[in-house]
Amino acid sequence: MRGKFITFEGCEGSGKSTQIRLLSEKLTAAGVDFIVTREPGGSDVAEQIRKIILDGKNVSMCDECEALLYAAARIQHLKEIVEPALAAGKLVVCDRYVDSSLAYQGAARGLGEKYISDINSVALNSYPPDLTVFLNISPEKAFERKHGADKSDRMEQQGLEFHNKVYAGYLALVDKYPRICAVECGGTKYETAERIFSLLKDKGVI
Repeated sequence: MRGKFITFEGCEGSGKSTQIRLLSEKLTAAGVDFIVTREPGGSDVAEQIRKIILDGKNVSMCDECEALLYAAARIQHLKEIVEPALAAGKLVVCDRYVDSSLAYQGAARGLGEKYISDINSVALNSYPPDLTVFLNISPEKAFERKHGADKSDRMEQQGLEFHNKVYAGYLALVDKYPRICAVECGGTKYETAERIFSLLKDKGVI
């Protein structure tokens, strides 16, 4: 039986890494066969592309180049990591996926949904997530929680106006696609983790 594919989305500092770690602990305890991976990255080639994208010194990178680099890293990641795991019947948990490109480059950069969809057609048509967990917290609250933006991360250094556009882009995606489920991040990280685990069970992912 083919495995399930779930993705985590959210603004910078939303707590994706923490929630994926807590979910991993629950999945392990439940005996679920799964892998955790990330975008951009996850494979050797994609990780090299990730370094180029996020390098704070690459300030001259144009928006189209940025979007295409994400798409290139994504297809490599899908072919090398995600597809074999799904074919083996594993649950794939991915930190960011194509919705990040739709929110960051499509909405916030102004490239539009069609452009992002066109350059990510393989991902959208052949590897749609079974479920996307959107950690719903505003950029203001997220950056406050993580004590400011990472100075070495080019994307985090884009400014609050940009990240508010990203957030608005995500909210529009939540309204448009039923597979994207918003999880409120109020309360403790453990309370959020329980909401996510319950969501996965309710949706039949686990």
